[in-house]
Amino acid sequence: MPRPVCLFTGQWADLPIETLARKARDFGYDGLELACWGDHFDVERALKDKTWIAQRWALLQDHGLGSFAISNHLVGQAVADVIDERHRSILPERVWGDGKPEGVRQRAAAEMIDTGRAARAFFDAAPKSVKDVLKRTKRTVVVGFTGSPIWQWAYAFPPLPSGGIEKGYAEFADLWRPILDEYQKLKVSFALEVHPTEIAFDLASTERALAALDGHEAFGFNFDPSHFGYQGVDYLGFLRRFGDRVWNVHVKDVWWSPVPTPVGTFGGHVDFGREGRNWDFRSPGRGRIDFEGIVRSLNQLNYAGPLTV
Repeated sequence: MPRPVCLFTGQWADLPIETLARKARDFGYDGLELACWGDHFDVERALKDKTWIAQRWALLQDHGLGSFAISNHLVGQAVADVIDERHRSILPERVWGDGKPEGVRQRAAAEMIDTGRAARAFFDAAPKSVKDVLKRTKRTVVVGFTGSPIWQWAYAFPPLPSGGIEKGYAEFADLWRPILDEYQKLKVSFALEVHPTEIAFDLASTERALAALDGHEAFGFNFDPSHFGYQGVDYLGFLRRFGDRVWNVHVKDVWWSPVPTPVGTFGGHVDFGREGRNWDFRSPGRGRIDFEGIVRSLNQLNYAGPLTV
């Protein structure tokens, strides 16, 4: 089953899109998953200027590239997070505003709805080669984060208040359901990248997130095995359990130590790459993720979407 192999531009946001498109073509990629930061995908311009959309597709096509999803992780993070000064570094000024938490959350939610509208306009204008892939997947996908009002409670000490976790999931659902309702009207799907700091970060928390949303039809997942492996989470089991809601796949590897290390799973407040860490992200094939097992599972699921590095 042919699947486009793409590059996620979020890690390259310091490069102009023209430069990155040229590099992706030369690297042999089929397309780009466009991030809504840097100059790669501009939500405001996509909504206001059809010429911008045409120009973006022309740029991709001139480099022999498609695009099969857009991503807005950074703004999505602010929808359900407990907002503090850290968020200012990841948010557009129009979303951060005066930095008052409730206003930030509201503006982030509005921006995520606009992202869905921009995705609809962008992919409606896609060339036939892209539409053929989207027809097979039956999805128009926005990838991103949700944030979490209860991540700070991931380690249960001091003892958690009775019902606190349940209230956190209910709060998440109240914040995200209006966004997802709009996505459903637009025939756009939101794919949460299951990831520490999000409302879903393993199988159990994913079950709770789905239940909180009553299985909302516009809510699914971006599968990135690197966020499971070092936690000791069964990432192949995730595909078996939630495969019908895996709407995008990131190909990223991670290494974790088979023996005890000075710096544990929680990271010890040290930088990535430091000697003594228990785990670190790696380029595909240089860690411990079983990509052959993943591809076999995706084949069994008839997954037809992109594989994005």
